[in-house]
Amino acid sequence: MPRLGVIILNYNTRDLLRRCLQSVYASAACTAERLIVDVLVVDSASTDDSAAMVKREFPDTHLIASPTNLGYTGGNNLGLQAFGFAVSERQLPIPELPAPDYILLLNADTEVNEDALWQMALCLVTTPGAGACGAHLHYGNGTFQHGAFKFPSLAQLALDFFPLTGVPGIHRLHNSGMNGRYPQPLWRGTQPFPVDFVLGAALMVRAAVIRQLGGLDDGYFMYCEELDWAVRMRLAGWQVYAVPLARVTHHEGQSSKQVRWPAFVRLWRSRLRFYRKYQGLHPIGYLTAVRLLVALGIRWRMWQADRRFAKGAVDGTAWQEERAAYRAVLRALSQRTNP
Repeated sequence: MPRLGVIILNYNTRDLLRRCLQSVYASAACTAERLIVDVLVVDSASTDDSAAMVKREFPDTHLIASPTNLGYTGGNNLGLQAFGFAVSERQLPIPELPAPDYILLLNADTEVNEDALWQMALCLVTTPGAGACGAHLHYGNGTFQHGAFKFPSLAQLALDFFPLTGVPGIHRLHNSGMNGRYPQPLWRGTQPFPVDFVLGAALMVRAAVIRQLGGLDDGYFMYCEELDWAVRMRLAGWQVYAVPLARVTHHEGQSSKQVRWPAFVRLWRSRLRFYRKYQGLHPIGYLTAVRLLVALGIRWRMWQADRRFAKGAVDGTAWQEERAAYRAVLRALSQRTNP
């Protein structure tokens, strides 16, 4: 039987982590005769008793309790190291786990539905050219969440900053390929379909790909790391797939909501790092156009923040925090090379 290693990264989401683990073990039980599942939780210095809860309520779960917040990339790479991949040099006590055939990176704010683990593994088992695959995501209220996207384009960037809210029919544009989305009828089907990249909330990767390409790029603390990985897979000849039958509930952004504006700054630092790293894949002038759009978009948001403050819609503290985040992004934009 193929062996699956599940890495769940957690930061102060104890109750969601409990539900996530319950769902993982329930899904594993659905396929106990077809798939061996080893579960590892990497806790990034949580202060909500998460690590103790795992030890107390899920004794079969392996645990790494980091004394510092390693971010999405550092935490998952540490988990990959525990499964025998030479992707991290962090010196922390870690378990030595059996070598898997596949690795699933899973957010703690997810719940795996029914046999989703097997459906994702089956995609990789039956599709030799598939380097990775992602799940069919939906929000906690049951509504659909886009979990797969095309590689970033200037049109996506423009719609991100200038969504044209209120324009008749604009929702169709936001859900179209121009904005990087795949048609929802594909998700309502039963067959996996190729995509550019999938969200890291539920991302399964072939072990051979990790051995070939290495783990996540440590230059990203969080955000864009799964996108970066997908580009490296594409350049190495691997394809990424979305799996409609692998349904996963995603209570989105529960960790990042705790630090809203620092998370916003990290998001744009990661995006800018990605654009700089792969500028050679685009025509001359592409990075200049990206910088122009981001600068215009950030200054537009600053102007909107100033208007809200002038109208009394936000207090001075909230206004200053928002403007500080925008200024930090503009400073990152002025850098010409990645750190």
